[in-house]
Amino acid sequence: MSYLKGLECKQCGTRYPADRSFVCLECFGPLEVRYDYSKIQSDLNPKIISQREENLWRYRELLPVTGEPITGFHSGYTPLVRSRRLAEHLGVKELYLKDDSVNHPSLSYKDRVVPVALSRGAELGYSVLSCASTGNLANAVAAHCAQAGFPCLLFIPQDIEAAKISGSLICKPKVVAMEGNYDDVNRLCAEIGDHYGWGFVNVNLRPYYTEGAKTMGYEIAEQLGWRLPDHLILPTAGGTLLPKVARAFHELTELGWAQGKCKIYSAQAEGCAPVVRALLQGLDHIVPEKPRTLAKSIAIGNPADGIYVLQEVRKSGGWGATASDGEILEAIELLAETEGIFTEPAGGTTLAATIKLLQEKRINPEESIVVAITGNGYKTLDVFESQFEVDVTLRPNLKVFREWFEAQERLAPVETPA
Repeated sequence: MSYLKGLECKQCGTRYPADRSFVCLECFGPLEVRYDYSKIQSDLNPKIISQREENLWRYRELLPVTGEPITGFHSGYTPLVRSRRLAEHLGVKELYLKDDSVNHPSLSYKDRVVPVALSRGAELGYSVLSCASTGNLANAVAAHCAQAGFPCLLFIPQDIEAAKISGSLICKPKVVAMEGNYDDVNRLCAEIGDHYGWGFVNVNLRPYYTEGAKTMGYEIAEQLGWRLPDHLILPTAGGTLLPKVARAFHELTELGWAQGKCKIYSAQAEGCAPVVRALLQGLDHIVPEKPRTLAKSIAIGNPADGIYVLQEVRKSGGWGATASDGEILEAIELLAETEGIFTEPAGGTTLAATIKLLQEKRINPEESIVVAITGNGYKTLDVFESQFEVDVTLRPNLKVFREWFEAQERLAPVETPA
């Protein structure tokens, strides 16, 4: 049974069928999916969900696919890690890390939105799938198209991280690097999609694509025993994730499945922070910026859904914070040395922003806090100016090792065998 009712303009409320439409013809606002919540409430409950496979499709009634999905069967339901050592370091009582750095198969939160967009795109008759991407989305589209047997063509800025380019090319799509930044690439992709009739997951399939982001919110609530955290910090790039997690929380509370109220916070790199600066300055609009940051996966100077991030942060009672490139790198290392999680700069940005929000007393350290880790650090090794090195290289001889080891005061205390 399908629970999909249609599309609705987020600005003026004009309704459309659930077809290839993605922009309102009345006011040019973005379209959003509508569902039959009364049917969902009568047919589904948390007990039924808990018995399903641990992937994003466990919430399929709340996603815009009418038939069988074509990919994403091992995506989503990533760990919600209860932090101990990092929590102690930050002086907080209850800290969790929503770890999408291990999302299958391309190691980022984009493995949530792409299966939904591809599955709906196939239903709508698109035969070629594409995207404009700063890296992670291209990786996810390439991987999921490979799984589903779809041809794809990817458009990226020429200066994204080498590992992310390789992560796409290995799946054998067509990859086109463009001069300029993401915003330049995205504008061209809108024209290309219109000209060739291709399905761009984050352009003409955007109403369906963004719905996949809700699954992070559903999972957080379910993994906390169907309660919302007191505070949630999310990175902001194009603005897809935060408003959709907020919508997921709203849906769960309206359905009566989850309890609590969550303040939501936006984290951006100091070198590209149009949304957070609008928050701090009390603006009701976004002033586009030219990105200048090593956090390339979130370096979007004119975010498509930035205005909705503003609205949802303010509605929740949350706030925003920025992080310099130096603070981002420090946070990446802090997360790794305390919790063993290696994140890319987007996750470093989120943690660095969390630290600032705690220092500014925006977040109560006695309340529950969730920090979203949205991408994997192994994709962005080149952000560190100097390579990490081993402490020493020794001959494989016990006497040699003992002489070195016993001279290393900094290693103490170390448990040694009896």
